[in-house]
Amino acid sequence: MRDYRQLEFWEKSHKLTLNIYKITNEFPKHELYGLTSQIRRASASIPTNIAEGCGRDSKKELNRFLIISSGSASEVEYQLLLAKDLNYISIENYQILADELVIIRKTMNNYIQRIKGSI
Repeated sequence: MRDYRQLEFWEKSHKLTLNIYKITNEFPKHELYGLTSQIRRASASIPTNIAEGCGRDSKKELNRFLIISSGSASEVEYQLLLAKDLNYISIENYQILADELVIIRKTMNNYIQRIKGSI
């Protein structure tokens, strides 16, 4: 069992989720059960799956949950683009969040590759 809080990409994904919750507070109210809910769930899924994978007994299971987390990051990436194109977030906020996602995904992917090499 690993301590997920020691992983830099978990910490960054947690902060990303907090930022997405703040930004989505400004989304139109008619999106509460649509895009607002979707992007919040997808962003929370990133650190959640990292934490769950770290609680598993094997590197193979950890790897599986990290891949799921990476898929959630791709989902958030698209939802941010959609929010920008719908003018729910500014181009500046979009770019900040998109850049954070790139860093999270690269760091997590490097970790996945290291784990794969030791399975």
